[in-house]
Amino acid sequence: MPRLPALFFLAFGLMLSPSGATAADCALSGNKGLAVCDRDGDGVANSPQDPSLWRDPETLVWAFAPIEDPSVYAELLRPFSQHLATCLDRQIVYYPVQSNAAEIAAMRSGRLHFAGFSTGPTVAAVRQAGAVPFAAKGSDGRLRGYQLMAIVRASSPFQTLSDLKGHRVAHESPSSNSGNHAPRALFPDQGLVPGQDYTPLMSGGHDLSILGVVNGDYDMAAVASDVLQRMIERGVVDEADLRILYESPPFPTSSFAYAHDLAPALADRLKRCFFSFRFTPQMQAAFHGDEAFVPIRYDKDWAVVRAVIEGSQAGTF
Repeated sequence: MPRLPALFFLAFGLMLSPSGATAADCALSGNKGLAVCDRDGDGVANSPQDPSLWRDPETLVWAFAPIEDPSVYAELLRPFSQHLATCLDRQIVYYPVQSNAAEIAAMRSGRLHFAGFSTGPTVAAVRQAGAVPFAAKGSDGRLRGYQLMAIVRASSPFQTLSDLKGHRVAHESPSSNSGNHAPRALFPDQGLVPGQDYTPLMSGGHDLSILGVVNGDYDMAAVASDVLQRMIERGVVDEADLRILYESPPFPTSSFAYAHDLAPALADRLKRCFFSFRFTPQMQAAFHGDEAFVPIRYDKDWAVVRAVIEGSQAGTF
């Protein structure tokens, strides 16, 4: 794809200078009114220098990205919550959020102490809520990747993305990577310009986008490949009912992040407890064979995601 090198060139530039932060100016790039500081220039907020601002609660509340029905993950992740309770010797409360925006707002307000964020919302959580990404699902020390997929009904007449001009196309939510920013950055090179050739219809969830295509509510949907795969494996949708028109290069999957104002000792313990957990067989099945949490660097591992977001917002792709 001719435009792809430009995308990854921008990503490389973002890896070298993630935020433009210096010792003299520690403002967090893209910050939305938070009193936070990026003192080391890695693109995320540092812990407050005043210890009186650190939070060290006996009860920790967390959430997982609302990419599908939150109740599915509440049960799936119960063993992990129990592990954290034992490892940290604190009460752990899982809070099912209904949208990316609600999850980000909950961390910004202090209601969430740590959370799993989808790929695109990770950037928004860093910039709007002071989230500090530190882990992702993976195996053999490598983080999981996924792709943007453009799907249509198998029986539909559409053969290329350009065939969808003037039709009903679902995006997931404004902050979503595969469900909004990536289509805006990558579809134009395939002959389809979101916002010009069609008006994106926000479904509110990748699962809702997929079901909407199957049920005929949408002619096409931009969805995350891992969500589609899980729904097929669980028998929620029949793979034979769908056809893939487009697949993107891989992106990193969801991140796990803690609030920047957690007491540093608590944040360190939380990370150790994450990395000491081995996924249950049920979690491994749900997460495509991933076995554990692996460390990530937001400045490096999310560079391509930031490039897509900034490119889609600036209209440079």
